[in-house]
Amino acid sequence: MPVIVGTVIEKDSKFLLVQEAGENVRGKWNYPSGKLETGELLSEGALRETREECGLDVELTGICQVGTHRFPNEAFALVCFAAHHRSGKIKFDPEEILDACWFSYEEILEMSDQLRNADRVIHAIQNVKDGIVAPLEILKIYANPEDLKTNK
Repeated sequence: MPVIVGTVIEKDSKFLLVQEAGENVRGKWNYPSGKLETGELLSEGALRETREECGLDVELTGICQVGTHRFPNEAFALVCFAAHHRSGKIKFDPEEILDACWFSYEEILEMSDQLRNADRVIHAIQNVKDGIVAPLEILKIYANPEDLKTNK
C-alpha cells in the first residue's frame, strides 16, 4: 500500500509548488511529496521528500490533510504536513523536478488545470490558509510490538 507524505510550505503568504518531471505527470505542479520509505516515520518521510524535491529545510507545524483514493487493486493513503521554511535555497534535481516556485493562493487557484491533482493540492493549501491544521501531537508514534515483548 503506498503511503504518500507531503508538505505545504508557506513563506510570506506564498506557497511552494514543484513542477514534476516524471513521465506520467510531466509539467504538473504539486506540493513536495512522495512515497514513504520502509522504516520511516511519517514526519521523517515528509522532511526527506521536501529536501529531495526542493532543497529546503522546513519545520513541520501541523497536519493539514489526510486523504485516500479508491483504487480497485490497491490501497492508498496520504498525509500532508503544514510547514514553514527554516533555511536553504531552492535547488532540485532536474531529472525529478522541472521547477520550483512560490505562488499566492490566488495564483494557485488560477492554475488549477496545471496542478497534478487540483482538488488535493488546493484543499491542502486552503486548510493551511484557513488555519485548519491539526497539531503534530495528534500523530502518535506507537512502540514496535516486538520491542514490547522484550521490554525494550
